[in-house]
Amino acid sequence: MNSLLIGELSPEQPSFEPTKNKELIDEFRELRATVERMGLMKANHVFFLLYLLHILLLDVAAWLTLWVFGTSLVPFLLCAVLLGTVQAQAGWLQHDFGHLSVFSTSTWNHLLHHFVIGHLKGAPASWWNHMHFQHHAKPNCLGKDPDINMHPLFFALGKILSVELGKQKKKYMPYNHQHKYFFLIGPPALLPLYFQWYIFYFVIQRKKWVDLAWMITFYARLFLTYWPFLGLKGVLGLFFLVRFLESHWFVWVTQMNHIPMRIDRDRNMDWVSIQLHATCNVHKSAFNDWFSGHLNFQIEHHLFPTMPRHNYHKVAPLVQSLCAKHGIEYQSKPLLAAFADIIYSLKESGQLWLDAYLHQ
Repeated sequence: MNSLLIGELSPEQPSFEPTKNKELIDEFRELRATVERMGLMKANHVFFLLYLLHILLLDVAAWLTLWVFGTSLVPFLLCAVLLGTVQAQAGWLQHDFGHLSVFSTSTWNHLLHHFVIGHLKGAPASWWNHMHFQHHAKPNCLGKDPDINMHPLFFALGKILSVELGKQKKKYMPYNHQHKYFFLIGPPALLPLYFQWYIFYFVIQRKKWVDLAWMITFYARLFLTYWPFLGLKGVLGLFFLVRFLESHWFVWVTQMNHIPMRIDRDRNMDWVSIQLHATCNVHKSAFNDWFSGHLNFQIEHHLFPTMPRHNYHKVAPLVQSLCAKHGIEYQSKPLLAAFADIIYSLKESGQLWLDAYLHQ
């Protein structure tokens, strides 16, 4: 860190920026120490092994569906649903390895991350790391969180930024209708029409040949196992149907925790405050935990990004107490209400943009 040293503050200078909550930071550090003493940063390897096995079994079940029942419409659609589930669940599992939350050494986490995201999903680990680490550093901060890069080209996000956009008389899309066209260019399109192509550009442009090799194993396995049943056109049709289904699952789950929350430029708040203002939870249940890969505990995940997901519910009461003490709202809602809040927030920010745009 010596190369970053600018100098020492004189004794009369404040050592903490006024935009940051020192008391909150100090108490969070105490909470972090408590969590480590409780053993909540240690993973249950049996949990993750069983999780991986259930993904592999679903993958086999999809192939057996066509082998046993043939390639008529119903077996074909059932196979696509099973493979879509595999892709969504593998997405949550690679997230665990990418956050180094399974093994105590980074080497094993990185290796399994390559296997799950590369071989089981056909995507590059380096791309995910590049995007996701920025998101965790500054969630919902324009220009620093790539997850909100669709503002302002496709959507007007957040109350503050939407009003700002309207006052500047900028209109790239009819934002007052964005809660409607979200259903056309959001869930159906993100993976099959954007991510699917961008990931190849990413690995080639950055010369990530190891990632590309892992990705090729996914596509080779897909074609070798399904070509005998479906032929080239059938395999391509199945693949893009799976990506279409997975895209819906991925977008609704990942956006329900962030889009309804505060979205703004970086206001230089302390790290804990940034995380708490940008995240909300969805109620715990066996289905919600499985369906969202435990990302229904988004608050706890952002505060403890290397914590194994099966421990989120254990630390949640402590986080709630911290929030209550500092007057920070701790939001948790039902799953369908969380989905609805995405649409409601888009409608609200679109109307705010319109009011500012039309105001003389």
